[in-house]
Parts: sequence; C-alpha cells; structure tokens
Amino acid sequence: MASVQITFLGGAGTVTGSKYLVRHGGQALLVDCGLFQGYKLLRQRNWRALPVAPQDIDAALLTHAHLDHSGYLPLLAKDGFAGPVFCTGGTRDLCAILLPDSGHLQEEEAAYLNRHQLSKHQPALPLYTRLDAQHSLALLQVRPMREAFEPLPGWRATFTRAGHILGAASVLLEVGGRRILFSGDLGRPDDLLMCAPDAPPAADVVLVESTYGDRSHPPGNIIDELGPPLARLAARGGVAVVPVFAVGRAQTVLHAIAQLKARGELPAHLPVYLDSPMAVHTTELFEKHMGEHCLSRAELQAMARSTTLVHSVDESKALARLHGPRVILSASGMATGGRVLHHLLLHAGDHRNMVILTGHQAGGTRGARIANGEKTIRILGREVEIRAEVVQLATASAHADGGQLLDWLRAMPAPPQRVYVVHGELPAADMLRQRIEHRLHWSAEVPEHGDTVTI
Repeated sequence: MASVQITFLGGAGTVTGSKYLVRHGGQALLVDCGLFQGYKLLRQRNWRALPVAPQDIDAALLTHAHLDHSGYLPLLAKDGFAGPVFCTGGTRDLCAILLPDSGHLQEEEAAYLNRHQLSKHQPALPLYTRLDAQHSLALLQVRPMREAFEPLPGWRATFTRAGHILGAASVLLEVGGRRILFSGDLGRPDDLLMCAPDAPPAADVVLVESTYGDRSHPPGNIIDELGPPLARLAARGGVAVVPVFAVGRAQTVLHAIAQLKARGELPAHLPVYLDSPMAVHTTELFEKHMGEHCLSRAELQAMARSTTLVHSVDESKALARLHGPRVILSASGMATGGRVLHHLLLHAGDHRNMVILTGHQAGGTRGARIANGEKTIRILGREVEIRAEVVQLATASAHADGGQLLDWLRAMPAPPQRVYVVHGELPAADMLRQRIEHRLHWSAEVPEHGDTVTI
C-alpha cells in the first residue's frame, strides 16, 4: 500500500493561512487555500513561493469561503494552478463575493501606499488583482453536502456540514486506504445564526481546528450582550463603529439588533448602517440558502427593515455628515482593511463613541491592538488616539470552543489513530492537544509550518 503524505503549508501554529497538501501515488491535492493574515511575519509568507509548483497540484478542496481558507486561490491560479477546485454551493457563492473583493482591496491599498509614498517598495504592488480573482472563480466546481465524489481518479471525498458560515463543510478524504478528516472551521451547536455541525464520520487521521481550543464561551448570547452597550451609546448620542466579518458575523449582529429593537431594548429609530458591499451581497444570499441557517424568512425581513444598506463610496462618505446616534457595521472584522478604517479614523478619537469588536482578533491586527487597550493605533498612515469606549463581545464567535471541539471529536464512531491540531494560535492549539490526550486518551500533536507527515 503506497503511503499518503500531508504537508502543512499553513494553519500550523497559527490561526490563518490554512493549506494542507495531500500526496499519494504521484498525485497532489490541496485542502484549503488560505491567505495569511495578521502579523507582518505571517503576511510575508503570502509573497513566498510554495514548496510545490502550482501546476504540480492536481486539484483542490475548500472547506469554506473565509479568506484564511480560500483567499490564496487567485494567486495560486495566477501562478499556474489550473485544476478543479471542489466546494459546496454556499462556498462557491461566497467566494464569488469574497475573492474579487479581496483583489480589489489589495489594489486599493497598493494605490493608497503609492499615492502617499508610504511603502518601502516602489511601486507597491497588490498580491493579486480583482481580475485575477475573477479568473480563479472559473475553477470552482460545486458538490453537494453528504454525497461522495472523486476529486481525482481513485480519491474519494465527502463534504459534511460544519456550521460556522454558509456552505462551511468538514471534508472526509479517502485515499490510499486511509480516511483523513479535515474539520474545517467548526461552528457552535447553539449558534444564533447557523445550524449545528454534523457528527463526524469515522477516520484514521483527523485535522481539527483549534481557534478557541483553550477557552470556553461564556453563557448567554449576543443579543443579551449587545443590548446594554448599544443602549448606553444611544443615550449619549454616540457613534458605534463595528468591524465585522462580512460573512456570518455581520448577519449575526444585524439579527441581534433587529431582535433588540423588537423587544424594545433599543430605540426602534436607532439608525443602523451596513457599509460593506460584500456584506450586503452576503446578506442577500441567506434567502438563497434557506435550511443552512436558523433564520426564518420573517426574521430575514425584520433584519432588512432595521438596516440601511450602503452600496457606494459616496454613500459611505455621506455617513460622516450625519448627526445623532448611529451604528455602522463595516468590514473587516479585525480592522485590517476596507471602509471600516475610514470610520475608525473619523470616530475612534471621541469618548462618546464606541468600537465594538465582535470576534477573535488575530495577533498583529489592528483589532487585536485595540482589544489589548493600546491608546494609539496607526490607521491609513496616521496615528489615531483611541478615546472611544471599546467593547469586545464574548458571545459572538462562530467557532466551537474547546469543550465543543472535544464533544465533536468524542462523537466519532471510533478513536482515530492520530489527531493533528491545526488552525489555532500556539497556546490554543497546544491546550486542545493536551485535552485530547488527557480526556480522550488519543494521540495528538501540533504540527509546525512546513512539516510533512506520512500516514
């Protein structure tokens, strides 16, 4: 029986850049194709050539559309990869929004740096363009949940629901007599927005995410947690800037605000703006993918009624001329780019205002620095004093916590031979490894970037 090898090209010792190269019998398949985000040291990996030529990768599978799992695909295709990329319908629809937007933001950032001579590189270049991203979408091939298919001759793959966001899946890959389970990003069984993950199938080897592997989510939900700070904000007439992930988190926050207004805990007239074309388009997809999430059509309509969608740059700039309390949701969730930077630049220096952080803030991001209480943050080339009240929500996460990850693993029909703990900062990954070893009595390890294992 020929061996199967897995090389960890990302998502090892860090919560970003997920890429797992599986090789067997002269063929190579990439599971996830993520961008590195956060620390500059990690982001620089995006610019380095992979240890395998893109044209030597025969196919790819995407667990879901978040950029730390899909955002490297345009560059891979630009550099010569031309194989099929298999994903669910929800992932395909979201990638059609996320990837071109990612290319556009990179072009905008390069242009801004060049215009203001803020880059050491002359000229600063985007990692890839909107056009590169659009071209890569032609590689996507949709496969339904829970139906096995052949990504390569003799290889068998099955998507199962992972919760987390629309289209998110775990992947069971059967190759060379081995069964390898990739968890992808697992949602919470009690999520406000998404359906619970499917129970995991039997597997010889598991790669499990560990974003929240070292903590437990607090009791309660985002509706109860978000109400008091927004009520304070409305009373003092301030502006809340809410950096959100356009896919999932934006919709969760909008649903929570709609529920708070319906319950009378927030003024019905409190203006709420969704200033992210990507989030606007994503919100519209929830109608298309009924059954993947927990919201009814009535709840989707209530969410739409309580929100003003901001489409153009001019409309976004016009928000600065408004008076009175308001809530502005804008991508990105860790304040790494996009329109939210302009809103932070304008509002973060006023003590009446509020910055609401809605999820995990990866080390090295502006969001992490704001969450850690830094008083001065560099935004668009300027030093901005953070005088606004900073609120970090603890209940908004779309990831399973450490106990829920263990419960998901425990539900496997039989213990696997080996668990590789991936996609988590090192403290979270190692804590989950210890829990797996001590509580489940399974063999587990945290791989390092670039490691290759034979199974």
